[in-house]
Amino acid sequence: MMTGNQAAAWGARLAEVDYVPAFPITPQTEIIETLARWVAEGELSARFVMMDSEHSMMTAAGAAAAAGARVFTATSSQGLLYAMEVLYTVAGWRVPLVLVNVSRALASPITLEPDHNDVLAARDAGFLQIHAETCQEIVDSVLLAYWIAEDRRVLLPALINQDGFYLSFTREMVSLPESEVVRAFLPPYEPRHAFIRAGKPMAQGVAVLSGAQYSYFRYQMHLAARNALAVHEEAAAAFAEAFGRRYGVVEGDHLDDADFVLVMSNAFATKGRAAVARARERGIRLGLLRLRVLRPFPGEAVAVALRGRRAVAVIDQNLGIGAGGITFAEVAATLYHEPTHPPLLSYVGGLGGKEISPAEFDHILGDLQRAAVTGETPPPRLLCTEAELRETRALLRIAGKEVTP
Repeated sequence: MMTGNQAAAWGARLAEVDYVPAFPITPQTEIIETLARWVAEGELSARFVMMDSEHSMMTAAGAAAAAGARVFTATSSQGLLYAMEVLYTVAGWRVPLVLVNVSRALASPITLEPDHNDVLAARDAGFLQIHAETCQEIVDSVLLAYWIAEDRRVLLPALINQDGFYLSFTREMVSLPESEVVRAFLPPYEPRHAFIRAGKPMAQGVAVLSGAQYSYFRYQMHLAARNALAVHEEAAAAFAEAFGRRYGVVEGDHLDDADFVLVMSNAFATKGRAAVARARERGIRLGLLRLRVLRPFPGEAVAVALRGRRAVAVIDQNLGIGAGGITFAEVAATLYHEPTHPPLLSYVGGLGGKEISPAEFDHILGDLQRAAVTGETPPPRLLCTEAELRETRALLRIAGKEVTP
């Protein structure tokens, strides 16, 4: 039994990382505390360094990876935003490191509970993104991420996302593989393009370039990220052979015969699975599509999974202010190129860790059934129960604020 944070630390330990630059932030801190203890007690042969900020942490991580080290670090929420400048920089260096983000909603207002605006703010930085649903998946995804990121067809940093509190501090059964088996699956990192290697000097210019040359290098990153889809399949097959667990870029629950589909990601997908089970008990063919890899976006896999459905609902645990659900827009863009596609409904729920209740899933299912008959889709909606709305209005009255209908 271990928490999601401990699982992330075990992923780094099993990968036999060389260097861990760190800076603490709730709810990520347990990851670096665990790694620091192992290094201090000699259980992990790595260099652990406490930095003065997330900005310097990511700079050190990128520099060490450029020098040929296998690097691991972790952050959360505002810390990820503080490191944002450097995310773009190290991705441009084409260095394969692994960063775990423990999602937490962004200020202001402030909360410690999770949603995904922090990690999705970084979706176009050049990092691969794998989003975990369980503690077991966190361990496994760290190992897979090194396999994929270090492949010479990719050579990009990778980010593993887990939900704060819902996963970071939830204890689940986790199967830890033997180090020898991991070592066979993931041999020591052998960099082929490091900036600095003793006895094998190499150089890579990070210079001011014209627009044409800049476009060339950025497009090379884009192609490398697209390569990661094929490399993921190879890594997943090798992982399944070694450890008996198989991961796709997307994953389904009762999709074979589903008329209606919920599209979700991360730990709240477990709530979606429960909604699918309840609907199935009532004879309604509901299924779940979980987006596991968000970058590169697995558009073809999403399109294939949603073909022939009667109606689809995307539940975003994020809100693009002024636009709506972020992943809804990406799913809609993917389906735009399909000859036909089902009605696509948009919901925003779970912001700041807000519960998505069975009643809210039932409401979504009702909307799906109506859309399948009429072809009409309701406008994007924020999920909220009547009780939650009453509570919010009561607090507004206490604060002396006018309450709108």
